[in-house]
Amino acid sequence: MSESAEPASSSSPRVGLFVTCLVDLFRPSVGFAAVKLLEEAGCRVEVPSQQTCCGQPAYNSGDRADAQDLARQTVAAFEGFDYVVAPSGSCAAMLREHYPALLGEDPRWAERARALAARTWELVSFLTDVRGVQAVAARFEGTVTYHDSCSGLRELGIRAQPRALLSTVAGLRLNELPDADVCCGFGGTFCVKYPEISNVMVSEKVTCIEASGAQTVLAGDLGCLLNMAGKLHRAGVAVRARHVAEVLAGMADGPAIGEPAPTSDNAVAAKG
Repeated sequence: MSESAEPASSSSPRVGLFVTCLVDLFRPSVGFAAVKLLEEAGCRVEVPSQQTCCGQPAYNSGDRADAQDLARQTVAAFEGFDYVVAPSGSCAAMLREHYPALLGEDPRWAERARALAARTWELVSFLTDVRGVQAVAARFEGTVTYHDSCSGLRELGIRAQPRALLSTVAGLRLNELPDADVCCGFGGTFCVKYPEISNVMVSEKVTCIEASGAQTVLAGDLGCLLNMAGKLHRAGVAVRARHVAEVLAGMADGPAIGEPAPTSDNAVAAKG
């Protein structure tokens, strides 16, 4: 199995897609959008069936033993790929920034963890910074705003990349979100440990989303989007939430996050 940080084939790299728990359980369309974008960028995409959680919830809760077990499982599942790509700054940062330290004292896994970290990228950053994608062939009618997730922004330096690609989407107008770099209050286990504080933070985020004048809020992390979508709904604010990959892939014609899928009767009525 290759542990090199260099791609075996720069023209058509073999990419392992780390789907993430939230995408798998709540929004599979994000995974399909990621595959479409990666294939359009010339990648050969595979989804290893051995993958589960990246271990971040356990890691953030102080459960180092379980986090290490999950990290070892992830490292083993993704060895042999030229790159590992995740549609989540949070999970990508876990693999890239924390696995080397988490497994660094284990001589059987330290180098393998470092090699995986060097090959791991968040989806939009990979498209722009590695594959050199400058534009997408997608259309999305409406005004959007963009929330910068904490992990993607602070740990991986992702800010300009999604905005650059969104600027090439036909029909889309991007309004900057006030305090776009301020946490939405999700923070993984933070919202469970400190629900009152989390609620205040997401309430302030909703106020900023309203102030942007956008019809849709986008982000690169599904945790943030689930949190914001839930609060928008409870507050009665008619702004939809979508993952940026869905818009960039031209796959944003279905229900937004938190919206029910249309029933067969509704679908027939809509057509007729």
